Amino acid sequence: MPPRPRLRLFGSRFGTLTSLWAWPLVLSLVVVLGVMAWLRAQELNDLDTQRAAMISDALSLEAQITGRLDGELTQLRRLAEAIDAGRVTPAQFNGHPFVLDGLRRFWVSVTWLGEAGRIMGHVPDDSIPANDLSRRIGDEGGLAGHLSASLNGHGEHAAGLLVARYSAAALLRQKVPWWLASKYDIRLVDVSDTVIAATVDGPRDPRQAWYRVSLGATLPNAWLELSARDRVTPWWRTLPMALMGGFLCLIGLASVMLRKQMRSVTRAEEAWRTEAAWRTAMEDSLAVGIRARDLEGRLVYVNKTMADMVGRQPEELVGLLPPMPYWVPEEMDQSMTRHLRNMAGQAPRGGYESRWQHADGRIVEVMVYEAPLVDAQGVQIGWMASVVNITERKHLEERERRQMEAMAHHARLTMLGEVASTLAHELNQPLSAITSYNAGILNALSGRSDVPEPILKALQRQGEQAGAAARIVKRIRDFLTRREPQRELCDLHAVIASALSLLKRDIERHQVEIVHVTDDHLPPVVADAVLIEQVVANLVRNACDALSHQPQPRRVRISVAPGGPGGSVGPGTVRVEVADNGPGLGGQSAASLCEPFFTTKSEGMGMGLAICRSIVELHYGALEAHDAPEGGAVFSFTLPTRREGDEACDDTREELA
Repeated sequence: MPPRPRLRLFGSRFGTLTSLWAWPLVLSLVVVLGVMAWLRAQELNDLDTQRAAMISDALSLEAQITGRLDGELTQLRRLAEAIDAGRVTPAQFNGHPFVLDGLRRFWVSVTWLGEAGRIMGHVPDDSIPANDLSRRIGDEGGLAGHLSASLNGHGEHAAGLLVARYSAAALLRQKVPWWLASKYDIRLVDVSDTVIAATVDGPRDPRQAWYRVSLGATLPNAWLELSARDRVTPWWRTLPMALMGGFLCLIGLASVMLRKQMRSVTRAEEAWRTEAAWRTAMEDSLAVGIRARDLEGRLVYVNKTMADMVGRQPEELVGLLPPMPYWVPEEMDQSMTRHLRNMAGQAPRGGYESRWQHADGRIVEVMVYEAPLVDAQGVQIGWMASVVNITERKHLEERERRQMEAMAHHARLTMLGEVASTLAHELNQPLSAITSYNAGILNALSGRSDVPEPILKALQRQGEQAGAAARIVKRIRDFLTRREPQRELCDLHAVIASALSLLKRDIERHQVEIVHVTDDHLPPVVADAVLIEQVVANLVRNACDALSHQPQPRRVRISVAPGGPGGSVGPGTVRVEVADNGPGLGGQSAASLCEPFFTTKSEGMGMGLAICRSIVELHYGALEAHDAPEGGAVFSFTLPTRREGDEACDDTREELA
């Protein structure tokens, strides 16, 4: 029995399907724990926020109270200055505006002590009954604080003291804003936690958050305490926790029901998996690909062989609609047309060939046989196809075809060589006769005075051309018979000039400007001058033919670059370039252009560049071609220069020197 499948998460197995029912409960617990952590963090944040606000409010209120007490002390000192200046007498003390104004605020009493502690004045008067309203101005009960100011005599020693007693409760009532009193319980306490004054009655609740700040020198040994009336609800008593509890109960019940259901499904899957394993084993053992599609063309099944043909997994293909990922992009329209034909039931009964693309990019040749797919009731529900990989067979057929073409190609080359050799042999006789007759006529006429000089020069030029033609025929004959070229030291610029002289009429007819770049320091090359002359002539002729349909200016540039550290090629070689400003290579490479019988001319044989490449390779060089950056084509080839120690051409070197 196959093992039970395991569920994968990000490529890792974390549980069997039989225990999957517990994962919703586990995940729910994770969510609840997350919510609990969040609520606890919120509670701590609220507590921190509440404490920060409480500290800020306590410091602000302490500053206000301290400022108020400092202001009262300033008023008391102004009264002391008035007494020192003699503007206030003991008789006037009780009714002085500074005294009455302080009593209206929150002073409980003001005492003027003279020298030796004698009471010079006291407000309110102790003779007034204690329950009289005039004695209860500013006195709201509770403990009181004191403010004092020294009285100066005529010298530096104190002449007395002013003491003002004030009500702490009245101070709180006057300085605490209403919004702060509604937010906090405010108390003034001493070092023994005794309440001096408060805005509320009763002690502080232990569950309240509170903060104390010292009142400093203005009210020694006294603390200002703020207790928050709003309490931060503990996280475990919030509404989200109640909802999470109900959620966990529902998830637990659902998990129990899911466990029962999954056990039933697992038993059914075990039976189905056993049967499916037999069927899959049989299908995977086939060497033929199987593909099933519904009536819309959607892939509903592929076997392993079919998936391997296109380099994909069956799971990647099932469920896909056309266009399929294994269709060749360049043949997408053709593949869609074939698909619509097959869906219409018009697939050939004998099968049809198709081209598919493997996942790695290579082309797969297949033979497809389509048949209707019917269900148990006999109703067609799609199409079933058998796919046979015929790539190897196609490759064998292609290899056989290429071998046949190569044999025919070699036969044509052999025939062409024989024809060229025959022509060279047959042309050698007439050319020899022409040379002899021309020499005889030139000798006969050279001693006569009535013969014009141009005629003699024309006959001399004719003899030279006939001799050159004979040498060309001889070298081509030697080349076709596989003889080694006659390498010798030669002046490459002279060879190029000779080739251009042969093409003088063609150059003038096509109205082409020839630019021959010379180099005075160019070393001689080791080459067969006649064959290299033919290479240059053929390249220049091809450039002129390409420029014949181009507008002016028409230009061919011939340049020779020596090898070395500053050159374009390595030392011991030279590079000859023939560049034009024509249409370029048209996307062709040097290899395809030099193939025998390949030509772009309507009347060409396609042998010129092939012979040129063979001649250059016989000289241990290479023929290259590429498009020029500014437009046009560039053909180039390399030739070796004479190396030190070569002894084959010493006499020729002396002649060139």
